[in-house]
Amino acid sequence: MSLQCRVQVILNNLTPQKVNSIRKALEPDNVDFPENLSFQIENVDNSLVFTFQGKGNIRSLISTIDEALEQTQVVLRVTS
Repeated sequence: MSLQCRVQVILNNLTPQKVNSIRKALEPDNVDFPENLSFQIENVDNSLVFTFQGKGNIRSLISTIDEALEQTQVVLRVTS
């Protein structure tokens, strides 16, 4: 039996410009993920919902989440 984890991060009250900037910054990294990891981005009204899923190596999932949130933080600083 292996560990399976799903994490959702919701960013609220974003302008359309910030939503587009974040998506453009993260989409190139959302390619060729390892078999046991996945990352999806959804627009919900003026929010972005990040859904991360991992199976097995939880450290790899944590690193992926950390990287996506770091890139998001940079985008939010630049667009403020």
